[in-house]
Amino acid sequence: MRKTKVLLNFTRFSVPEKIGFYRNVISRMTGNASFPSPDVSLTDATTLVNGLETAHVAAQDGGHTAVSAMHDKEELGDETFRKLADYVDRIADGDETKILSSGFDITKQPAPVTKSELTVDDGANSGSVKLVAKAVEGAKTYIWQYAKDSLPTDETGWAVAGYSTKVSYEISELAVASKYWFRVAAVTAKGTTDFCNPVMKVVE
Repeated sequence: MRKTKVLLNFTRFSVPEKIGFYRNVISRMTGNASFPSPDVSLTDATTLVNGLETAHVAAQDGGHTAVSAMHDKEELGDETFRKLADYVDRIADGDETKILSSGFDITKQPAPVTKSELTVDDGANSGSVKLVAKAVEGAKTYIWQYAKDSLPTDETGWAVAGYSTKVSYEISELAVASKYWFRVAAVTAKGTTDFCNPVMKVVE
């Protein structure tokens, strides 16, 4: 039987998804007794993610230099979190519970329902965004949430934007030039899925 390992799917995420995912890993590994001495300093990892987020915001104007700088930091982030993933693999030694406690995903997910994936685009008017989720089989309702400025550290930091039966939802009257985080979950006959990895966007 193949040993459970860390899933390196995060390398295929968009930059905003990586930022949310990386911050969650850092939060879950901080003070985690199962992983007392990471090969990469979590302080350094936090500094790196902060730099990636700053570079992503700067690249929103499409300038070649800013976009190039963002991709440089993205590559460094991928390399850093691969090292953390290798450390988690080595210490957990196939223990699914330990791996999941680190914030990383595993090669064989035990969850019965699939997390919704999310894209965030500009809405029809200034100050609005359009959210589009990947359809979840059997979903009756989608729950849309957002947070302004910074990624919440717990559930109380999220506000419900609304509910829909469709896989898209538009939010309006947001603050222009402000940074927002968005996420979605689906309600199925089996229960409510986990919320997807948060996606960040600067509202235009």
